[in-house]
This record gives sequence, C-alpha cells and structure tokens, in this order.
Amino acid sequence: MPPVFYIDKLSKYPLVTPVSIMTTIKWFALALCLVLTACNSQTSTTSEAENSHSDRMNIVSPDWGNAATLTAMGHAPIATGDVRVWDRWVGSPKLPTSITDLGIRYQPNAELIAQLPVDMVIDNYFYEHARNLYGDVPAESVMSAAKGETATWADYTEPTRKLGMLIDNPKMAEDYIVQSQKDIQLASQQFQQRYPKANKFAVVQFADANNMRMYVANSLFKPALEQMDRELVVLGKGNQWGFVPIRMGDLAQLDDETCLLIIDPLSPITRAEIDDSLIWQRLGYGNTRCVGELPPVWIYGGMSSLVSLADNLSEVSLKGGEVL
Repeated sequence: MPPVFYIDKLSKYPLVTPVSIMTTIKWFALALCLVLTACNSQTSTTSEAENSHSDRMNIVSPDWGNAATLTAMGHAPIATGDVRVWDRWVGSPKLPTSITDLGIRYQPNAELIAQLPVDMVIDNYFYEHARNLYGDVPAESVMSAAKGETATWADYTEPTRKLGMLIDNPKMAEDYIVQSQKDIQLASQQFQQRYPKANKFAVVQFADANNMRMYVANSLFKPALEQMDRELVVLGKGNQWGFVPIRMGDLAQLDDETCLLIIDPLSPITRAEIDDSLIWQRLGYGNTRCVGELPPVWIYGGMSSLVSLADNLSEVSLKGGEVL
C-alpha cells in the first residue's frame, strides 16, 4: 500500500507517521529490486549477444568467387584482394565497407595479414602458394567449377554447402541456395515478359576488337541459363576455364535466332574499334541480329555469380534481330 498521510489539526501540513515511513521503505526496496533485476537481464542479454558475435568466424578469402558467395550468404570475409577493382569485374554483391583490401590477390600483403584476427583462410588451388603467409591459420580449398565437360547446378550448390560447413553454419548455406533458385526463377519470369521469343544465347567477352572469349558448356553460363529455361549456344569445346578463344569473324557461324551477350568490362577504345570494324558491321548485330551488353559478373565465381547473371539478364536491353 502507498504511504498514509495524516493531517494535524493544528497544522496545515501533512505529517508522515512511523507506519507510513515503514511502508515507504518497503516500496523503495521493491522498486530497487525491480531495477536491479532489469539491469541484470539487460546485462545478460548484452553478454549473450557479444558472445554470439564473438563466435562468428573471421574468414579471409583471396578468391573473389568465395568472397562473393560468402558475402551474398550473409557471412562476408573480413578481407579479400583487389577490392579497388571489385566493381569493375565482379559487380554484385557489394562488399561491406569494413572489409580489408589484401592488395593483389595472387600476392597478398604479408604485413597486413599479420595484423588481422584470422580464424580461417578459404581459397582454391590458384592461391595455395600464398598459404604460408597466414602462418598456422587453417586453410581450406573451395572451387566452384564444372567437374566434367558440362557444368551443372550441383557444381555450384555443393561448394556453397561446403562454405556453410566451414563457417559452421550449414543452414545459412541451404537457405541461400533455396533463395538463389527463387531469385533466378523470378529473373527468368521477368525476362520472359520482356523478350518472350529470345531463347538462345551466345556469351562472349572481348579481349580486343577482334579477339574474344566465348563461354561454353563447362562455364557457369550453362547452368545459369538452364535454370532460366534458356539455351547456351557454343562454338567448340572449352578449356579448363570454361571458354574457347574465337575471332570476330567466327560469330558468323551463329544463326540469326541466337542473341549475342557481351559481358563487361569493355573499354571505350575497344568499343569504338568494334563499332568501326567492317566485320562487325557486316555481321549486323544490333540491326539484323540480336545483341545485348551485360554488366560485369565474375566468370569464375560461385552461386552468387549465377544469381548476378540472371539478375543482369532480366534487365538487359536487347537490340536487333527478329526474336525481339
């Protein structure tokens, strides 16, 4: 009960009796207990959050493919290499601003590495020569690539699951795989609404105005387009990197129903030389033949590259040809 106040008949001011004093003390004690309990609960919650955060593994990955997939999954590495040109060659996902740039991926900065709180290095055979720079830190190899002559969806889901196991969060990987498939299907629907007749694609990346890489069946473009119910058209069998080198004149072998997709980056000088090329003009891309230009996607990446490609294709502007 609250304190009881009595009015002295000879005074206009209330007097607090001993009874009311004891009651006030009880109320004060109760309030103090509630405050202390709340503080203790908040401290416990904060401590649990800090412990949960501290349990997160600090991953370093010089490989862009693994770095991109980890970032898209929600467990970005604390460091990767060549961050300054990430947007030019990878594009999506965006790296967190807190990430550390190791310098050149193939030759990372040893002094910088020594200052990082690294729990594990995730790379692939291309970067194994640099593992001694990390001292006693454990290193694991994860490679997203075709295991045979034709790349499959499983060639990209399995490495994603391995990443999930390495960071001790397999559910994160499974959730990401499911969401990736949904995102690709959504991109396919959006593309179908815009270009219902465009079903066949050849994918190239220019080295200069006359030479290019054509990505073939053992590249990531094969499973990505298959997931979108589209066909990848190729001119030959690819090397271990999933492409075959061709010259501009070789594009004449493609039929008129095949859209040519050009993967950026494409320098302004090369672009101008292509436009001025008599061979390119005779091929008719942009007029009698279908062509489109896509933003950068890391060609040697993992699941995140498949999703990025699908998203880019859903927004592409195609020009020329009868399939539009």
